[in-house]
Amino acid sequence: MTFADPDDAAGTPGVTALEARGLGKRYRRGWALRDCSFRLPAGRICGLVGPNGAGKSTLLGLATRLVTPTEGELRIFGVPVDDPAAMPRFAFLSQDKPLFKRFTVAETLRMGSELNPGWDTAAAERIVRSGNVPPHAKIGTLSGGQRTRVAFALAFGKRPDLLLLDEPMADLDPLARDEMGSLLMSEAVERGTTVVMSSHMLSELEDMCDYLLVVADGRIRMAGDTEELVPAHTLVTGLAPDGTQPADLAPHTVVEFRLQGRQFRALLRPHGPLAPDWEVSEPSLEEILLAHLRTPGAEPLYTHEARVQTEGIAAA
Repeated sequence: MTFADPDDAAGTPGVTALEARGLGKRYRRGWALRDCSFRLPAGRICGLVGPNGAGKSTLLGLATRLVTPTEGELRIFGVPVDDPAAMPRFAFLSQDKPLFKRFTVAETLRMGSELNPGWDTAAAERIVRSGNVPPHAKIGTLSGGQRTRVAFALAFGKRPDLLLLDEPMADLDPLARDEMGSLLMSEAVERGTTVVMSSHMLSELEDMCDYLLVVADGRIRMAGDTEELVPAHTLVTGLAPDGTQPADLAPHTVVEFRLQGRQFRALLRPHGPLAPDWEVSEPSLEEILLAHLRTPGAEPLYTHEARVQTEGIAAA
């Protein structure tokens, strides 16, 4: 496989924003991430999902050069992440949003302009102004939603092609979270920015994201376009009189099987016709995510766009 030309525009169809091949990170306590291979096309809003300790923060750390890989490689728009040419193309916003509390909002934006050669003053000021954030207020006096807005202004002011977000709205109330989500979507769509957002709010991801990376036990369990991932799954309910998994499930990929008395409920990736006496329905994205997170040993699933040509990866 060839990597995308680093000179390609961020939103051009066919361009890969982020690509991992056999990526892994090992600490003294063991592997935090291993055998991680995927592709993220440019211009997508990608949700990074997984339980605590699954490897999400490690993956973001590798993408931002805060963590050095033990094995494999990671590229941003075709450029190795450790190449200086990759640095101007991404921005990173962590959960704690480390802003200088004694700086005013105006001083914070001025700092952004001094540190970033391609700084977009108009965009940064528009984001702050639209939230009625006082330019002369000190960062330490702002509400959580206002601080997050200033942090987003810094991120988008850099004009990144790739925006990496680690639980950016975890500390916000529902109203502020909705406001920041709308801001993120409008700015990303307007600029064609590729976004990777780690979040535990599954309903939030369903509303905002059109692409998914699901991580469990340090490995990618599911990756690709949500419009392909959801139809690839089916929820079935039926009788299990002897309290075991029915033999009719054998031809299908069973992601999760749960017994409820004499009935079973299973999330499947069907391979052929289903038993006529089963009740069949289409699961929601949240139900699919929860099932994959509860059963990290299930066979991984990659859609065509997400797939890297390595062995052992199932396509949707």
